[in-house]
Amino acid sequence: MARNSAEEIYHRPLRRLILAIVCVLLVALTLLWRIDNPRAERIRAAVVDRVVPSFEWALAPVTWIGRLIEDFEGYARVYEQNQDLRRELRQVQAWREAAIQLEQENARLLDLLNVRLSPDLTYVTGVVLTDSGSPFRRSVLLNIGAEDGIQDGWAAMDGLGLVGRIAGVGARTSRVILLTDGNSRIPVTIQPSGKRAILAGDTTAAPALEFVENPQDVRAGDRIVTSGDGGVFPPDLLVGQVVRTTDGRLRVRLAAETGRLEFLRVLRTREQGAITSTGELLTPPAAPVQGPPPPPEDG
Repeated sequence: MARNSAEEIYHRPLRRLILAIVCVLLVALTLLWRIDNPRAERIRAAVVDRVVPSFEWALAPVTWIGRLIEDFEGYARVYEQNQDLRRELRQVQAWREAAIQLEQENARLLDLLNVRLSPDLTYVTGVVLTDSGSPFRRSVLLNIGAEDGIQDGWAAMDGLGLVGRIAGVGARTSRVILLTDGNSRIPVTIQPSGKRAILAGDTTAAPALEFVENPQDVRAGDRIVTSGDGGVFPPDLLVGQVVRTTDGRLRVRLAAETGRLEFLRVLRTREQGAITSTGELLTPPAAPVQGPPPPPEDG
């Protein structure tokens, strides 16, 4: 107890003395810093030059932490902006898909209503009732039939390209065999080379081109149109474009969207009369007669 009391007797005055000295130094430093005197300014500059550089090692962690906080805040802002851009991109993609669908539907409807491929061709527009496709058969059912004048073999289009042909007609309905059906075979022409080929369906989305003369001359992107050979289809109906697969086979990317058929246009094809004699053949026009015209006949 005596020892503790003695320590308290000596420590208390010592603490008071240290506190007084610190207060005096702080007051002196404050006064020195506030004195507007060139000599005091030089002293302040010397003190700063002497003390501050020695504390750079102590300020380095503080500076690094400050930069780290700024980088983290910048990363957080970038992340929020990225999320906003992702949401906007999804919205734009949805709008783009809706716009493409509306544009395609508008193009099909306008084409079905206003476009005529040839003055010799007329058409009847029908609605696709159902898709009766299977792994081995590709066909659709229309709401138009014999009462509308539909006949077997007529071409059917969706407004963008050839879809198939009529194969089976009822009173009010008719069936269309698509170009992708395994039983579909139509003669086509490859443009601009003019080569003839057969478009053979194989139940895939891209039918194959068969019996092509010099296939190496056919390039991807060439247009495929109907040739009109055999009277199967009218000539120059758009079918699609040539694509070359990895195995080197030639196939056709159809212009018609066979996976989403809503309306079909059935082309009325004029029936060709049978030729029974040579007199029914078309004769070439008579050559013009050279010389003076004949005199007019009397009344």
